[in-house]
Amino acid sequence: MHNEYSSNKHSSLIHFLKNLRDEIIIAFETLENSNRFTRKPWQHPTGGGGEISILRGEVFEKAAVNWSGVYGPHFPMSESSGPFFATGVSLITHMVNPHAPTVHMNIRYIETQERSWFGGGFDLTPMGFSYDEDTAHFHQTTQEFLNSIDPTLYPNFSQNAREYFYIPHRHKERGVGGIFFDHYNSGDYEKDLHLWQMVGKQFLAAILPIYIKRVPLPYSAQEKEKQLEARAHYVEFNLMYDRGTKFGFQSGGNPEAILCSLPPLAKW
Repeated sequence: MHNEYSSNKHSSLIHFLKNLRDEIIIAFETLENSNRFTRKPWQHPTGGGGEISILRGEVFEKAAVNWSGVYGPHFPMSESSGPFFATGVSLITHMVNPHAPTVHMNIRYIETQERSWFGGGFDLTPMGFSYDEDTAHFHQTTQEFLNSIDPTLYPNFSQNAREYFYIPHRHKERGVGGIFFDHYNSGDYEKDLHLWQMVGKQFLAAILPIYIKRVPLPYSAQEKEKQLEARAHYVEFNLMYDRGTKFGFQSGGNPEAILCSLPPLAKW
């Protein structure tokens, strides 16, 4: 494994991810009046690094859209070993309006000396106020683009999300579902790359219409309180079960970037 983004493949992946990050940031900023993302680069101790992008505004109480591309001599997880390269984009939103749901998206690529794979997905989490039409739109939009690639993908990825985004000690799912896949390698890199890129590209179509509809709704102090209480379960999942959180810390990642998924306020 090289100590630079020296391969054309790695450079191409990073180029796509940075462009995707920028596209999402621009889209989110259009929902704000004047607030904008602030960016903060960071360096990984064994090579590479990333950039944290944070927005705190009138619509987004907190939105984080982070990119990273790191390499190191020892893969930190048990499923592989040796030198590794890992790159991805991860985002989370926590909305001011309790009627606007939290959304999470991540796409990542990991390569070790033994194997390589893609992973990612996105999921929707209403914070106390769930709208069936929003859930239907989120899933229908996702199913349509996955069906255009392979009709078997959506049922599998949707079931993966139900199983992965589950909070065992609360005996419930984190939200209303989405898609999730990990260790994805069909043996056809270009085909897998296309799927992975489409997950990133189609994310905005799944979430923006929901935000356009829900952000202007009026809400009460009691409804805001209900949102903060719902956020507590989100925090519990991210700190106790989330693979990205575990991988980030075990690989020596930036703590500020890893913990960006946490809301600014929550109540138990």
